[in-house]
Amino acid sequence: MAISQDLLGILVCPVCKAPIELLQDENGLRCQPCRMVFPIRDDIPVMLVEEARKF
Repeated sequence: MAISQDLLGILVCPVCKAPIELLQDENGLRCQPCRMVFPIRDDIPVMLVEEARKF
């Protein structure tokens, strides 16, 4: 099950509050301004700064 477009429409980066986008491989959510990728585990976005990685 992929993340719904409705959920993507309301999720924002916890750091800068910018909209996020789904990665092509659907394994993470990217914030362009912060240059961070938040992981997706078991179809649940993990929006914790401690879990994010820089890209």
